[in-house]
Amino acid sequence: MDTFLLMAAIYLAAATVCVPLAVRLRLGSVLGYLVAGVLIGPLTGLVGSETADLQHFAEFGVVMMLFIIGLELEPRALWDMRARLLGLGLGQVVLTMAAVTGAAILLGQTWQVGLAIGMILALSSTAIVIQTLQEKGLTSTRGGRSGFSVLLAQDVIVIPMLALMPLLGAGHAIGGGGAHGDGHGGAMGDGESATMVAEFGHWLDGLPGWGVTLLTVGAIVCVILGGIYLTRPVFRYAGQARLREMHTIVSLLFVIGVAVLMMLVGLSPALGTFLAGVVLANSEFRHELEAGVEPFKGLLLGLFFITVGAGIDFGTFLGAPFLVLGLVTGLILLKGLILLALAFVFRIKGRDRLLFTLSLAQAGEFGFVLSSVAVTGGVFGTELSSLILLVIALSMLVTPLLFVAYERLAQRETGEHMEDDAIDEKAEVIIAGVGRFGQVVHRMLQGSGVRTVVLDRDFETIQLLRSFGIKTYMGDPTRPELLEAAGLSSAKVLVVALDDRADAVKLTKIALAANPNIHIVARAYDRVHVYELYRAGARDIVRELFDGSLRAGRYALERLGWSETEAHEAREAFYAHDRQSLRELAALWKPGVSLADNPEYRAKARELNQGLENALLSRFGEDPEAAAAADIGEEAADRGIIRE
Repeated sequence: MDTFLLMAAIYLAAATVCVPLAVRLRLGSVLGYLVAGVLIGPLTGLVGSETADLQHFAEFGVVMMLFIIGLELEPRALWDMRARLLGLGLGQVVLTMAAVTGAAILLGQTWQVGLAIGMILALSSTAIVIQTLQEKGLTSTRGGRSGFSVLLAQDVIVIPMLALMPLLGAGHAIGGGGAHGDGHGGAMGDGESATMVAEFGHWLDGLPGWGVTLLTVGAIVCVILGGIYLTRPVFRYAGQARLREMHTIVSLLFVIGVAVLMMLVGLSPALGTFLAGVVLANSEFRHELEAGVEPFKGLLLGLFFITVGAGIDFGTFLGAPFLVLGLVTGLILLKGLILLALAFVFRIKGRDRLLFTLSLAQAGEFGFVLSSVAVTGGVFGTELSSLILLVIALSMLVTPLLFVAYERLAQRETGEHMEDDAIDEKAEVIIAGVGRFGQVVHRMLQGSGVRTVVLDRDFETIQLLRSFGIKTYMGDPTRPELLEAAGLSSAKVLVVALDDRADAVKLTKIALAANPNIHIVARAYDRVHVYELYRAGARDIVRELFDGSLRAGRYALERLGWSETEAHEAREAFYAHDRQSLRELAALWKPGVSLADNPEYRAKARELNQGLENALLSRFGEDPEAAAAADIGEEAADRGIIRE
């Protein structure tokens, strides 16, 4: 027990130190977890052989992750992905297997060993790629969706790979250590417990092929029918206890139950839970399931990444560093070229092509499983297995850096292929940024007969708007010469709707320096951004979610029985109080100082919060007409300060 607690403390401490640092450096949490594993494993030796057993447990985080992804997909959306699943997914696996097999044969391996290595290295890391895509907000891009399709196809294809691998044995083991080594010496696993799927599926060995098929289909049908008909009564029964933790218990039971059922019939538990998630995508209990599983998913995935880092065999690496680095580099280049070719064939363009190519160029966690099965089945020995496992682990370690490379290359591609347009018109209103916010402003002004000049630097957004007949100029709105070409010196209003907070402040300063008489309407991300824009000279500042939040609060009051008039008055009272608070707090805000470290700001904020309830209550004692007149007076007085 003492040893277990000590190990837990070591893992948690390593994650606490490394992950926030990696996130702060914009390298992503995955690299932080991997570095934490390297730190407590190969470098310091604080953890040892227990990481292999721990990794089997931590792999369940991948299962939970795919379940949550399934909850966000409807069956129709999955059906729409069929072309990418079959074309991109199957194409990537087959082409990579063929290329790696050929390279292995050229290096002196038999075709059986070459094919085994090809299967092992053809797979990519579902855990790292999806986690990083979600962190960086790239899941919904075409490159992200295409990458996910390939990963999902790989999870399906690994099932026949597990069945085929032992058939490649039959005396072809090479590479030292004997045909039936223990499977240690790499990043994961041993021969006796190569995979949960193989362990649970042994009882199927004596069944005929049609029996296995029937059981497999039956298990899938049970998952679908159970998701449709069992979740409602089970959740209602558990809800009668009126204990919050019961929702978590039922959610975990559902996910673990589906995983066990899939393993009993020899299927991937990740694939099964993904299917269950898709079935429950439209369920009324979708949010309860997601909330119950999410914390465990994050913790187990982090633990999985740490164990990958901790299991890297630096002894093998130091024995032949140039060989290992050459193999890792060659694998990433080979898979990258194949992915790039597929991206061209399937017409994935621009940044999506880069994302698709770089995100999947590594080997994956299922390679650990297949390698152990290969050792157990006599395909190759432990010496070659150690080398393969090291290549897999290092390629996974490099993956977060490939995402960083994608971001840099995407920016460079944007700069190279998207030159600034020549602006041939001027208008009284200039709109900088045509995202969700800027588009609405532009459409309203255009519908009112007001001419505008619209600037943005997002090529894809501009192309989309142009396809709908909306004239938009490509260019960086923070460039003074571009603003001058758009008529800044004679414009009356500048709408600052840039996504980048710093650029919005920069643009405000540039515009007022060039034309002190221009009126700036700026979108702010939050209160701190309001203060920054106010200091820069903007006066009409709109927090992007503020008005929508007020409307949502008003609707909630109406559903609670308040009249429309009462709810409207409550909204107006809160609006007036918040506007006054912003003015007072803006004077106390200090650039570069956290709000929590500003005692004057915190004291004033507490004082204003305490006065909010009194302000709302006193509002309802006023005559509505008098209150409306007071609002008009307030708004007139507020011009030139901060107005929302």
